[in-house]
Amino acid sequence: MNKKMPKSMRKFVRTEKARIRRVVLNVGEQDKQISDLYAKLAAKPVVVEVKKPVVKAPKPKAKKAK
Repeated sequence: MNKKMPKSMRKFVRTEKARIRRVVLNVGEQDKQISDLYAKLAAKPVVVEVKKPVVKAPKPKAKKAK
């Protein structure tokens, strides 16, 4: 099962691929560099932290004096 990359990482890959295509004119070299990019990213574990909101106990309401 393939897990999706986080949105920020997908955006990074998209911009890097565009940069490689602008800078490198040789199509074979472009493919090699893009493959290297994916290989580097695949080697790093993707850690996605899900932070749950901290629920605090409500403060007791002060009673009005009569």
